[in-house]
Amino acid sequence: MPAIDPAPLKMPSRLPGDNTPRPDDGTRALLKAGFWIMIVSLLSLLLTETVFGGIGIYGARSNGGWLFLMFALMGVPFSLMLLVLGGAKWLRNRRLSRDGT
Repeated sequence: MPAIDPAPLKMPSRLPGDNTPRPDDGTRALLKAGFWIMIVSLLSLLLTETVFGGIGIYGARSNGGWLFLMFALMGVPFSLMLLVLGGAKWLRNRRLSRDGT
């Protein structure tokens, strides 16, 4: 049985010097969503501290403060996850465009 040459299977997706734009892979959407969720989460944390009575040793001091605090505590880690994933995809796309593949 003849061996199969793997070289034709490893063809680059783009030729060197080809400047056609890549299809949208969701990097921009991840970065935008992460940015806006982070802004809203930090704003809700600021509102909890200033408008809704602050945060004591046992948590927020009002019902609205609890709602805003819960959103901030959920939104900040989620937005960080989106920003890290979007940043990793952006770095990968930058490396691929620099390599010309």
